[in-house]
Amino acid sequence: MKYCENTTMTDFYIVGFSTNKTEQLLLSVGIMIMYLLTIVGNLVITMVIVLATNLHTPMYFFLCNLAISDIIYVSSTLPKLLFITITQDNRISFADCISQLYFFTFAIGSDIFVLTSMAVDRYVAICRPLRYTVIMNRRVCGTMSAFCWIFSAVNSLLLTLLTSVLEFCNSHEISHFFCDIKRITSVSSSDTTISEIFMMAEDIVFAFVPFSLTVASYVQIITTILKIRSSETRFKAFSSCTSHLTTVILFYGPLSVVYVIPDSKHSKEQSELISLLFVAVVPMLNPFVYSLRNKDVLDAVRKLERPQVKFLRHRNCDL
Repeated sequence: MKYCENTTMTDFYIVGFSTNKTEQLLLSVGIMIMYLLTIVGNLVITMVIVLATNLHTPMYFFLCNLAISDIIYVSSTLPKLLFITITQDNRISFADCISQLYFFTFAIGSDIFVLTSMAVDRYVAICRPLRYTVIMNRRVCGTMSAFCWIFSAVNSLLLTLLTSVLEFCNSHEISHFFCDIKRITSVSSSDTTISEIFMMAEDIVFAFVPFSLTVASYVQIITTILKIRSSETRFKAFSSCTSHLTTVILFYGPLSVVYVIPDSKHSKEQSELISLLFVAVVPMLNPFVYSLRNKDVLDAVRKLERPQVKFLRHRNCDL
């Protein structure tokens, strides 16, 4: 291994969006709004699921897991990005960068496995309806949830440990708005063969296999729905999948562009905009996708509102 002269360097420099003062202000406001909407939206939908007994089903149990994962997801990147856009101080310590990498990859892994678990749940509900309650019981759902979190945590830990031992002699500039694993590896002066092999294996386990399982589930779901004679029943069955299918498309679309398509196919600005869509916009939209057109969630919100309205009415009468 080559001797590294820059051993005293303890900071990275996030080279994010190139903006003027007006664009900087708009970007800061936009990031703050997206972050707050994501946190509030996911907290609200989690509270509704916990409080509403009619939502204590496997699908909403996994949705609750997805909401928690999305909160971790945006909290690992957006606060630091907001700080950089406001202060123009683009330094990030090595320890903070590694921590950001850990929580970001952990949240991505959790999202992927939770979305896959939800696809399996929809498959069982539509293709095996008579055995749904037997197959998707509490024990099975709890085991699937634990697998999502534990496997993602272990994978993220291994990836972070491999990254933490790399040396950075030539450059400390990360050409992105957060500590992305591809960008960190690209500026390392160490031999990254082991890290690259691990990332290839990770892509297969964490992307290709879950995505293939999700696609296979929906092929079976669509085939089963098309065999239903009643148009009303067919519509009801398909509508129970639309929210999850929309979330899958929103998640895997930008993900494939950022991590599958080579960087040479798009510019740095395009890459950053797509990454911002993937990092900030998609987690913000998930609560709205699952609530605005979801009858079960809307009914649960109305039921939770009624006691509050009655309490306020009684209070006003007493006054």
